[in-house]
Parts: sequence; C-alpha cells; structure tokens
Amino acid sequence: MPRSARTSAAVISAVISPEEAESASGSGSSAERSLRLLALLANEGRALTLAELAAQLGLPKGTAHRICTQLLATGFLARDVDERSFSVGPALRKLAFDTLNHGVVRGLRHEVLSELVRQVGETCNLTTLDGAQVLYLDRVEAQWPLRLTLDVGSHVPLHCTASGKLFLAQMPKKERDALIDKLPLERMTANTITKAAALRTECEAIAKSGYSCDREEFIAGLVAVAVPVCDAAGAVRAALAVHAPTARMSMDDAVKRIDALKAAATKMSGLL
Repeated sequence: MPRSARTSAAVISAVISPEEAESASGSGSSAERSLRLLALLANEGRALTLAELAAQLGLPKGTAHRICTQLLATGFLARDVDERSFSVGPALRKLAFDTLNHGVVRGLRHEVLSELVRQVGETCNLTTLDGAQVLYLDRVEAQWPLRLTLDVGSHVPLHCTASGKLFLAQMPKKERDALIDKLPLERMTANTITKAAALRTECEAIAKSGYSCDREEFIAGLVAVAVPVCDAAGAVRAALAVHAPTARMSMDDAVKRIDALKAAATKMSGLL
C-alpha cells in the first residue's frame, strides 16, 4: 500500500489516529491491541510483515499472529501480494469511507464541490487512493444532457485517469515503480498509456507540474484534469478533478480551470 496519498489512510485517519489508539485503553486488552495494529497499518501506508507488526507494537509474535488471524477473518485486514505481509482490508476501508461520507463534514465538502462546479461549469469529483484503484468519495454533476455518471463508491483505474495518475505521481519513486509493475495497464482507448516506461515518464512530468491530465485515456471523447488535496502535513490525501466531453471542453480549456481546482482543494484540505 503506497505511502503517498496513503491509500486507505486518506480516510482511515478519520476513524482513528495512533494517539487515540494508544489512549483507548490502558489495560492492553485485545480490542486495544487490535485498534493499535489497525492504526499502525493505516498510518504506515504500506503492508507490514508479522515480525514488523509485533516489533513496532511491542507484542509477542504469537499475540500479533492471533490478532491478525481474527482481523483477517472479519475483513479488517488483508494479505498482501507476497502473503507474508498484511494491509488494511475491505471492512476497514468501508468503515473509513462511511465515516468520511457522513454528517456535517461531508456536507461541507459537498458544498465546496458544488461551488467548484458552479465556477467551472462542468462535473467535478473528489477521489482518494484505494489499493491499486481510485475511489470516488463525492461527485457533483454539471447540468448538461451529455455527461458521464459514476456513483460515489465507484472505482476507476490508476493508469488512465487524471486522479489515478496524480496519485501515482505523488508516491515515492521506489513505491511508484513497484506498483506500476503490478498494474495491468489495460488499454481503454487509443490514447491509453499501456507501457510501464511511458507511465513512469508521465508521472515524473505530473510531479513537476503539480496537476494531471486525462487526454481521452479512460473514455474516448472525455478529458479531465486533477489536482491534489493535501492535509496539514502536506501529504496527498485526495484529488479534485473536473472532466467533460471534448465537444464542450478541450484539453486546453480544462487546464485553464486548474486555478479554480487548486483554490477548491485548499478549502477541501481542512475538511478531510
């Protein structure tokens, strides 16, 4: 699980922080240890081995193994690719997602997104990194008859979307390269980047420019631009993007909307 954009930690941190987990119980109960383990994984931003979990939590390996077994069974943990490491599981991601999309804060984020749509005149969305995919956290549709509809909770690929490539570009190079090697790089349109070397070059350019473009790479006739949403520490937690059919918005027109996206991202950063 890549550190930059913190995969599910972008939303899991809204559920529990390491400090909260530490103070949740002074008894060293099983529940407290489970919370500490989940908080560690979420904030570490990568899969950890049993030995690493035990060492960082100060637990015997047998105890750490028992906790991991219980959390695997309930879906709060998942095995990583090499089977020896653990990462956050679907149940924890869903809990974090539901937390981010509930209550007053979600309403405030939605209003920022709605105002952005009023400014730029096209559909905008808020996304985060979820494993090796992009997860839609929120979305506001522009009032046009021709538009693409993706529900909140939907997933889209990393390699051919503006938000996805932005998340890749913000990762440390070593972790980015490792993830790109695992991606299928499926061809979605004639413009989709399907070569790992070309995608790495694209990510380097995005890291320098601070924004990402989808040049009809995901869906033919659709363009998009995305900018990062950072937390107070400067870590990329989400992305804001605008997209529209080329019949209404050229790639050059999309880039002209970046200043409005960045201003909205600044407002959004305090609402993560």
